[in-house]
Amino acid sequence: MTGRLQDKVVIITGATSGIGEATARRFAAEGARLVLAGRSVDKGEALARELGGETVFQRTDVMRETDIAALVDKAVERFGRLDCLFNNAGAGERSSVESVTEEQFAEVMQLLVGSVVFGMKHAARVMKPQGGGSIINNSSIAAHRINQGGYLYSGAKAAVSHLTRLAGAELGPHGIRVNAISPGAIATPIFWGGSARANTLSDEENRQKFEKLQRNLAHATPTPRAGLADDIANAAVFLASDEAGYVNCHDLVVDGGRIAMFNEKA
Repeated sequence: MTGRLQDKVVIITGATSGIGEATARRFAAEGARLVLAGRSVDKGEALARELGGETVFQRTDVMRETDIAALVDKAVERFGRLDCLFNNAGAGERSSVESVTEEQFAEVMQLLVGSVVFGMKHAARVMKPQGGGSIINNSSIAAHRINQGGYLYSGAKAAVSHLTRLAGAELGPHGIRVNAISPGAIATPIFWGGSARANTLSDEENRQKFEKLQRNLAHATPTPRAGLADDIANAAVFLASDEAGYVNCHDLVVDGGRIAMFNEKA
């Protein structure tokens, strides 16, 4: 690797599986000092040990502002600053106009929107005095097209994409860039029930499901392969790096061209 993030202090939420784990590995390879956040202590601490002494883990429930505030404080306490926050934590859901419940609405919005709102809030309070930083929010092509996710999920991701623009406009004068990544259909365990479901299956069962998913997703875009977590990690490296110093309020779609070929009747 080239050290594109050498000595940058980065928080990654949802860091113990899927896109978050892939990004943690990629950032570490590029020289970042990492604070990993998630709910699985065993997986988080194991990943931190594997990535080395410049990586720490903090158990974090991103649905609680107090946990998010403590996470940002942990980065400053350990490394003295915060250069990048990747608001990655989230989960899929299936709902419809007529099926949605009050409880479901509150949970999805707190997880997918609240975590981003309060992540940006607490990152900004540290980044402004130090003169800048980069915030990356994980959105989705479901923010841009119908039939790409559940009813509430899609609405929440649309909010994330627009909040990104609003925050970037407000924080840009302080040297803080705020951008989003909108992944397409990325091959991760979210397609067969998320990391919790994957943890109940054997390695061989997960491998078989992953290979089947890759084959299916390879037919879903003009690019003849499935999207991988590493594809999103690569985009995040760019947005976190100094190479993206003039990129702000942008939503970077990483979907192999799915949006271009999308048929809303499909």
